[in-house]
Amino acid sequence: MSVDAPETDAAVTDSLLGELAAELSAEALVTDRDVIDAFSSDKALFCPAGQAAALVRAGSVDDVAAVMRFATKHRIPVVTQGARTGLSGAANAVDGAILLNVAKLNAIIDIDEVNQTCRVQPGVINQDLKTALAGHGLSYPPDPGSVAISTIGGNVATNAGGMCCVKYGVTKDYVRGMTVVLPDGTVTKLGRQTAKGVAGLDLAGLFVGSEGTLGVIVEVTLGLKSLLAAPVTGVAVFSDMESAGRTVTEFMSSGAAPSLLELMDGATVGMINAYGDFGLPDEVGALLLVQSDGPGQAGVAELESFQAIAEAQGAAEVFFSDDPADSEMFVAARRAVSPAMEQYVAGLGGGELIDDVCVPRSRLGEFFARLADIAAAHTVEVATAGHAGDGNMHPSVLFDASDEASVAEAKVTFAEIMQLGLDLGGTITGEHGVGYLKKDWLGRELDAGAQALQASIKSAVDPLGILNPGKMLG
Repeated sequence: MSVDAPETDAAVTDSLLGELAAELSAEALVTDRDVIDAFSSDKALFCPAGQAAALVRAGSVDDVAAVMRFATKHRIPVVTQGARTGLSGAANAVDGAILLNVAKLNAIIDIDEVNQTCRVQPGVINQDLKTALAGHGLSYPPDPGSVAISTIGGNVATNAGGMCCVKYGVTKDYVRGMTVVLPDGTVTKLGRQTAKGVAGLDLAGLFVGSEGTLGVIVEVTLGLKSLLAAPVTGVAVFSDMESAGRTVTEFMSSGAAPSLLELMDGATVGMINAYGDFGLPDEVGALLLVQSDGPGQAGVAELESFQAIAEAQGAAEVFFSDDPADSEMFVAARRAVSPAMEQYVAGLGGGELIDDVCVPRSRLGEFFARLADIAAAHTVEVATAGHAGDGNMHPSVLFDASDEASVAEAKVTFAEIMQLGLDLGGTITGEHGVGYLKKDWLGRELDAGAQALQASIKSAVDPLGILNPGKMLG
């Protein structure tokens, strides 16, 4: 499918690419069509990918600045990329664009134990950063499901969350400052290095979640935590999702502060058990996984409170353990959701649309009841897992991608789930971003004033509209 892009002053000719190559480090510019096409999309389905003119694998900040100066001069669109693990099509090519891949900018520049901060380039893998910090007694809590393969730059671009965010927050809560290359090639520093700072508008915060539409992030300063304590882990088994949802509401309203509170429905648990042996029970309606890293006996006391609430809401079984091996196994089971679904879907026809709605915790029970009605009304399958502690759920619509009727029904089901999220006072995306996949839904969530404000900011920062056109704010 062709994707609209800003009109350029001239076609991206070999002569123009020669001009660009002269400004870049050796081998940064890639013109091989097969390689360019291989970099032209992320992991999202049903999102258009245009034909990019070139790929630049930036090896330095100077490369990034050179690309943006060139793009502004010739009015050529630029799509910034990292590991391309996104689920909304935000990294997909547009026609005639330069794909600007910053994955090679992957240095951990500094780790400051005294101030509990680090400075990193955007291509650093989240898990690699966690591993490096552990040696200094520090931690960076945000842990998206793609923690082993996604980059910090991509996490900042989508304000990624993960399993620990119920207690420790999401990416924006750790971003103190950043270095950004603006559309005209200007390199500027935003935010601060200190724990406090209100000098001017929060421009660094504006770039968090901007999905490459405002500038190119080339360095990030992150606030850190001391190394997190080993948690106590609990599991509660339910016959239905509504009971699990009510348990989450009651537990969180009691003042509990779990470090993790995840939910998986019976279909998801079945897929995980078929994928590997993680010690999960068979034939359940829903399963809640909870952890507490409170000091001393506080973690145990918190899980005892969880057990009482879960049993009062009809849990068939509740158990918990302070054995680190058990904790690792159950968390590994939760992280196995994605590959387990991929394995299952391969036998179904290969289609998977992952929703990302977030609703108020108080309405989780209602969400699951109405989600069941949506699933029952369609022949495609719906399997759900997510971050129950903060109401961010990921219902996955599973279908036969080779069957037109199945594809059409999957799209309708996916849309009905997004509408359900909005109906319950929630959002169409908690952490995956808007990209192409949900851009038509953004106007349904934002009122006219908010839409106008966002459009004016985009126009002020990127007046030519060359950064990631057609996505999110397009």
